[in-house]
Amino acid sequence: MSDQPVPASAAPPSHPPMGKGAQGGFPAQGVPVIHQVNWLGLWTLYMKEVRRFFKVQTQTIWAPAITTLLFLVIFTVAMGREGRTVLGVNFATFVAPGLIVMGMMQNAFANASFSFLAGKIQGTIIDYLMPPLSEGELMLAMCAAAVTRAVLVGLALAGAMLLWPGVHLGMAHPWAVVWFGLMGAILLSLVGLLTSLWAEKFDHNAAVTNFVIAPLSLLSGTFYVIDNLSPAFQAVSRLNPFFYVISGFRFGFLGQSDIGSTNTAVLHGALGLGLLNLVVALVLYRLLRSGWKLKS
Repeated sequence: MSDQPVPASAAPPSHPPMGKGAQGGFPAQGVPVIHQVNWLGLWTLYMKEVRRFFKVQTQTIWAPAITTLLFLVIFTVAMGREGRTVLGVNFATFVAPGLIVMGMMQNAFANASFSFLAGKIQGTIIDYLMPPLSEGELMLAMCAAAVTRAVLVGLALAGAMLLWPGVHLGMAHPWAVVWFGLMGAILLSLVGLLTSLWAEKFDHNAAVTNFVIAPLSLLSGTFYVIDNLSPAFQAVSRLNPFFYVISGFRFGFLGQSDIGSTNTAVLHGALGLGLLNLVVALVLYRLLRSGWKLKS
């Protein structure tokens, strides 16, 4: 009879819980899928940030390269006449490495300082907070994208400067070129992310750019050696981390630097920059963990 209860032995089997190897591939409830590092999510965010600036590469790569190249043209014409030499080379060769790494640092800052700020203003910050990414992965992906832009700008600048008469970019110490270039780009990407966390409107970002980044860049020994300054201003210059980035990067090309009279002084500057980046990265990580200016 249709109204009689069905025996338990005749009842259709219930569906087993979806677990590893189950139909559909879904894990059981509460079973973590990502155990250590979310490499796929990290790579996806990195590529999203790279594609964002690469879609407008005329503005983000080529325009900064041309603008920085104009510094070389102007200062070479104004100060490089009559065979002036600095650190044993002509003025154009002396100033070119500093301009390359200055352009790299400024563009690393510009890229990193835009993402969070634009998200907060446009209301899309949730796109950074909702994906299954830890604070460290979020920070790593965005800093890596900023460093990628910095390297591309540096390569564009180096290629353009090689066409300028009198510029020679032979590398005496390739390790210094790589280390100081990357340390400078990483430092400014971290500072850019800190600025992006703190800023609430584009005016705040512009204030940091105009009153902090630009003065530290221009007063870092890009166009001169600090030995020409008075002892008091030399001491001030040595407190500027940009000075070590630019002088160390120049050391990689020329084999000479005003950081110190020995290569050991340059090595100490390299280690100091690495330590500074570690401290800034830890501060940024703690702020991201707290949700400061992002979740409140």
